[in-house]
Amino acid sequence: MNCLYKVVADKTPYVSIQEITRKFSIGPTRFGHPCFYSPEDIKLANFTIKHGEQITFNSVEEVNGMMAVNCGVVRNNQSHSFTFPISQEGKFYECEDDQIYTLKEIAEWKIPKCRNRIVKLSNTLHTWDSSNPLPENFDGCLVLTPVYEVQAVMKFRKDIVHILSDLDVEVKDITDCYDINSFLQPLSLEDVFERTSKEFPMVAEIMEGPSGSQKPYNLLNTGKDIVIYKKYQATRVLASEIRSDSPKRHFLIPMSYKGKFKRRPREFPTAYDLEIARSEKEQLHVVATKAFDSPHKELFSVSVGDQFLVQQCQTSEVLYEGRKKLIDVLACEQILSDTYKKVLLPMYMEGGFVEVIHDKKQYQLSEICKEFHLPFNVKVSVRDLSVEEDVLAAVPGLQFEEEITDSYLLISSASSPVESWEIPVYRLNMSVHLLSKDVQTIVPPVTKTTVEEISEEQYYMVRRYENQTLHPPPRPPKKPAMPAPKPGFAVPKQGFSDVLQRLEVAVFKSLLREAYVFMM
Repeated sequence: MNCLYKVVADKTPYVSIQEITRKFSIGPTRFGHPCFYSPEDIKLANFTIKHGEQITFNSVEEVNGMMAVNCGVVRNNQSHSFTFPISQEGKFYECEDDQIYTLKEIAEWKIPKCRNRIVKLSNTLHTWDSSNPLPENFDGCLVLTPVYEVQAVMKFRKDIVHILSDLDVEVKDITDCYDINSFLQPLSLEDVFERTSKEFPMVAEIMEGPSGSQKPYNLLNTGKDIVIYKKYQATRVLASEIRSDSPKRHFLIPMSYKGKFKRRPREFPTAYDLEIARSEKEQLHVVATKAFDSPHKELFSVSVGDQFLVQQCQTSEVLYEGRKKLIDVLACEQILSDTYKKVLLPMYMEGGFVEVIHDKKQYQLSEICKEFHLPFNVKVSVRDLSVEEDVLAAVPGLQFEEEITDSYLLISSASSPVESWEIPVYRLNMSVHLLSKDVQTIVPPVTKTTVEEISEEQYYMVRRYENQTLHPPPRPPKKPAMPAPKPGFAVPKQGFSDVLQRLEVAVFKSLLREAYVFMM
């Protein structure tokens, strides 16, 4: 089920640091940093944690012969690190989490052992169809209940065996009778990527291959030997199809893409967006598509069809409720039949503008990223002739949204290393085990990079992890700021129990991972 969810913080406290470490996965991955707070001050040897302060759990390690948790708090924009001994007791509550997650991510990282997890459907990716087990326009909460499954490897089999949790069998521990190294050790692509750079290149056999007909996924069949040359970070441009209806197609375009693009007009919903898009390279020329009546005589009222050249942002004095007030405005030149007229548009103006394109040049992808601000609208004018099928050529319009950096492994076939391929670490579900074979060629063959089409869910995941510490500039106020109202308290119209709608969810868990499916 392709949906995204927000995690509801558990209201039941944890009574010790040891309980938290037993029930949560704490580690170096981006999900392995749970956050808690204490309702009381906690005094350590050289640091005091204030009540209600968010504590991030980063890792568990041995300190002076005792197990401890490395933690941190951010106070006045400064990070403070400290350790909690495992024996530390007290009440610890989960912090609210504003991130969104896939069901698989929640299964693997966000359900404490021996507890359920309440989640709320995020409307970021809420497309309903007949296969969806949830009612249309569902806006309640779900209770996720884990049901476990064991994934195992057998001594004389290379595939992974799935053992259901309700299988009524007796199990005998014979670990001491066998050499664990005689069994295959399945590794995910994430496991391979976490290995040190000195361990590459390596030869591996695919135990479970990915699905998909696009190269190179259709070449990665179960039982095939591959060479993994290296791990690295690579740049991609995240692009979406320009269309008014949904769903849109999304792509990750490598910088090596050899096609060419022509510009397409951009649309701007506010004057503030015009200011963001303005550049020193060329003057922004737009046409108004929506009328706007200014509430101030000092500012310009816009009619549909008005054309403007955008100049710069500045401040202007306006009369507001009998008092003069400074507000941000956008200085423009209105294009008339035989002259130009200087006008001021309020930055909060909600209108509509379409760009007028005078540039007929064809651009390489790298040129666009260097010369223009993203987002940027284009269409393919010359397809990439180095590939059999250029999926971008059939798309009538694309919006380049942002440059991202992602993790890749460079691989080739071990038996016929004619070409090498980049495969994404976090979007490819694939298991391998390492072979003790020598790599015949340390230098990889010519690298083939492809345009990767990603799902709606993967699109939001990519955008979520890119530049998490950076936030877009806030929208300006829709009218001059008024004195702030006195603080008050909002009274909910109904209790949580009234809106909580329970839905049983079956969850399958592997040895270290979990995956979820809904029971109809």
